[in-house]
Amino acid sequence: MQRWDNLCEAVASVQAQTVPVLETIVVIDHHPDLLARARGKLHGVTLVENGGDRGASAARNTGVKASHGEIVAFLDDDAIASPRWLEALLRHFADDGVVGVGGRLDPLWATSRPGWFPAEFDWVVGASYRGMPKDAEPVRNVWSNNMAIRRQVFDSVGGFRDDFGKVGIRPRPEDTDLCLRTTGENGAGIWIYEPTAAAQHRVSTERTTVRYFTYRCFNEGWGKAELAALNGISKSTSAELKYTRHVLPAALTRGLREAYHGDGAGISRNLAIVAGFSTVMIGYLASHIALTFRITRVRRHHLEMVTEKVTDERRTLNDEARQTDPKGGHRVDTSPVSYGAQRP
Repeated sequence: MQRWDNLCEAVASVQAQTVPVLETIVVIDHHPDLLARARGKLHGVTLVENGGDRGASAARNTGVKASHGEIVAFLDDDAIASPRWLEALLRHFADDGVVGVGGRLDPLWATSRPGWFPAEFDWVVGASYRGMPKDAEPVRNVWSNNMAIRRQVFDSVGGFRDDFGKVGIRPRPEDTDLCLRTTGENGAGIWIYEPTAAAQHRVSTERTTVRYFTYRCFNEGWGKAELAALNGISKSTSAELKYTRHVLPAALTRGLREAYHGDGAGISRNLAIVAGFSTVMIGYLASHIALTFRITRVRRHHLEMVTEKVTDERRTLNDEARQTDPKGGHRVDTSPVSYGAQRP
């Protein structure tokens, strides 16, 4: 119930859009007390309970199933949409090649941004980071806490993977996975990042600590390895390679320049960039090793089952051979290559 006020403000921001919404659907994720409170105090919305597993993916899928529009827009309960948010998202759907659009997320700090926190790592707190496009343009993926998608396209790929998404505070790139699957092998589907479709994303005090920064970076790397296993490493890391080659070097240069001009926090931000990137890589490698071990274990189990099956079949054939009358001159070949009768 800690985020009740946030939820009410998020709903109010959707209801205050310059473009009237067809319906506002609020999904309650396995929280009976919150559901009961919402039924009594939230008006002008459709309330549904998550019908799948606990977590963001199943909750969003539940919301889409309850919807009736051709375009479905998503906004997290700790976000506040600007008045023209929906208008800016919807205008791109005039192009039939566009399957979805994502908007900008500005961090709404509970207190203030820590001096050591680099803007290039604002993705850690679920906000758009420095280095993202300043104008509307096609991108590989957008983020599900501020996005819209064609309902038909969403349904055609089965929505978000129920078993691959954020649960609690542990993130996973379920939105990137959805974007990759809806784009298709031929790249026919287009996703647009529209920075004027702005929303504020609340950042609690707990998420401004070094501990959370490290935790989030590690899990980002872990989730990217899982994403690569699902969609291939090339597609799953293409945007990250550009980020590493262009955004981070520019950030480090800026930090040195700021430090040279007397801003000592520039060094702190550079240290955070190096530590954050290193932690992401550690998470990626750890996840890759864990996935490799899991695959090896599954293959070994499969091999053991196949070996056991072949052994049982040979034992059965041997038993049948022993039951054959020797005087009839009939012998069974029990080699694994061929089965049948041989001449004596």
